[in-house]
Amino acid sequence: MQEQKYSIKNWAKDDRPREKLLMKGAQNLSNSELLAILLRSGNTKQSAVELAQTVLHKTQNNLQELGKITVKELMKIKGIGEAKAITIAAAMELGRRRHETTYLAKQSITSSRDIAEYLMLKLKDYRHEVFAVCFLNNANKINDFKIISEGGMTGTIADPRIILKFALENNAVNLILCHNHPSGNLKPSKADEQLTEKIKKAAALMDITILDHIIVSEEGYFSFADEGKL
Repeated sequence: MQEQKYSIKNWAKDDRPREKLLMKGAQNLSNSELLAILLRSGNTKQSAVELAQTVLHKTQNNLQELGKITVKELMKIKGIGEAKAITIAAAMELGRRRHETTYLAKQSITSSRDIAEYLMLKLKDYRHEVFAVCFLNNANKINDFKIISEGGMTGTIADPRIILKFALENNAVNLILCHNHPSGNLKPSKADEQLTEKIKKAAALMDITILDHIIVSEEGYFSFADEGKL
């Protein structure tokens, strides 16, 4: 019976996030109110909004950080079971995908800036290094994006054979290599430069061009092409 007390349906109408959204629009709800709608109910000691505030407090009220938390980590918060954790993770992923479509809808890639923001969005929530490739057609539009490999906190290895296999499957004529630096340091390592050259030479044998290799972090991005390293 006590749990029902904290259910949204028992709140005063003006305090219910769902009704507030209908009356005033989603833009007028706080982050905790929006999250409370996803959670649907609280627990024996907290309302849904209070539980949402607890979740946000774990990430210093930063939605970017909330997007990085795994389902298992969310479930460590008292009152967040598997269903609630999965709902939060799904909402975060939908938000990411919505933003991604904006970049994919662009005409063609003509500069590092055209693609860097998209890549930062794709890789920003990884806590370890990942190596990815954008496969472009002859109009420099993205046919596909694939994560080729995942590594540890300080490095990952990409196999040129796997990259070229995907390139042929996607009828790609140009590639943009990318990996993230979770540390925030954007300077390429010697290993980064050697791997880039190795992939570039292998791709050239199949008349495929490496347009750029972009390193991304929350601090920004580094373009091999812009810096004359390609």
